[in-house]
Amino acid sequence: MKKLTTFLLLIISITSFSQEITGDELLDKAIQFHDPNGNWPTFKGTLFVTMEIPEKSSRKSEIDINLPQEYFSVKAIRDTIATKYTVNKGISSFSFNGDKNPSEEIKKNFNLNPERAKMYKNYYTFLFGLPMKLKDEGTIIHQKVEKKTFKGKEYLVLKATYSKEVGKDTWYFYFNPKTYAMEVYQFFKEKKDSGEYILLSDLEIINGVKMPKTRAWYYNKDNGYLGTDILSSQK
Repeated sequence: MKKLTTFLLLIISITSFSQEITGDELLDKAIQFHDPNGNWPTFKGTLFVTMEIPEKSSRKSEIDINLPQEYFSVKAIRDTIATKYTVNKGISSFSFNGDKNPSEEIKKNFNLNPERAKMYKNYYTFLFGLPMKLKDEGTIIHQKVEKKTFKGKEYLVLKATYSKEVGKDTWYFYFNPKTYAMEVYQFFKEKKDSGEYILLSDLEIINGVKMPKTRAWYYNKDNGYLGTDILSSQK
């Protein structure tokens, strides 16, 4: 009986150990799911995104990403307004309804400036490049992986922070414990009750990369709904 008890304890110990996973290991498994052939570093493609916002008309965006050529552009149309931001090898430009040199009043009213072009480039390449972008320099992957229940589902949760040169936000990425698909991400700013969480559903495969098709955005503080964006590889 004593030998049997010892044997069972050994089996339990081995099983518990095998279930432990580090942050780096979880990230590698998630990347293997979303980008099994390692296509993201050389990604070239066009993404079409419809943003649905409560009590506002939808915004349709056409996003071109060419990582090898260091090219990015996003053209967004809402009602009768079309804006386009481009970053080509680090050089930013913009246009308003096709005009590449709009008036100072239009630039001020619609926040048209080179810095915003770079912001959009960083924003879209980060979100559509997840979880692969978590390998970028300056990203700090915390090795302790937590098991959490969120909205009634169980997840393996990866925490990521950033070096001071990169950013101050704290991010949490929720992965399906069976497939390692990314199904939720959440970020907090320094201010208490800040930040948002994003629920991901369905997948759109673009140039071999599995990207979340639908992203629904909510405030952390009160679960207030912000909007939903829907991704497609075609207009």
